Amino acid sequence: MNSPLINVIGLGNLLYGDEGFGVAALNSFRDSSDFPETVRCIDGGTQGIYLLDYLESCDAVIVFDALIPLDYDRRVYVYRNEELPAFIHRKMSSHQMGLSEMLGIARLHGKMPKEIVLIGVPPKALELNVGLSPELSLLLPEAVEEARAIVEGWLASPAVKA
Repeated sequence: MNSPLINVIGLGNLLYGDEGFGVAALNSFRDSSDFPETVRCIDGGTQGIYLLDYLESCDAVIVFDALIPLDYDRRVYVYRNEELPAFIHRKMSSHQMGLSEMLGIARLHGKMPKEIVLIGVPPKALELNVGLSPELSLLLPEAVEEARAIVEGWLASPAVKA
């Protein structure tokens, strides 16, 4: 049986401090993982709707992003499948409207991945600055480990495979 195609996408702008969390998490995930080539790492930056094909062409997707839940602590948040639509319509990051649009279009096209996970943390510093705040830097390993565990589960699960 073939391995599922899994896309791991990092969203954010590295020039605005913690806004770059998604890309920093993706880079850390890629550098600390040895998954098969069916697990693709995509630096989505601020491309928004241009990332639609990466969403529609896979069996499962993880998106790393800076996000702000309505009530929050500064910790790692993991949202899966049915938790996503209500959550991301609250527009908590400059990318989430793009993510909402992509999910809506993929749904209309009938090309939704079987599994969708959003992993993020609330930003602390959003000024013009390269690099994460110390608080978010401390959360980076936990976010990466969450993604690694999810991908390992997907690779082992026949339910995710096409």
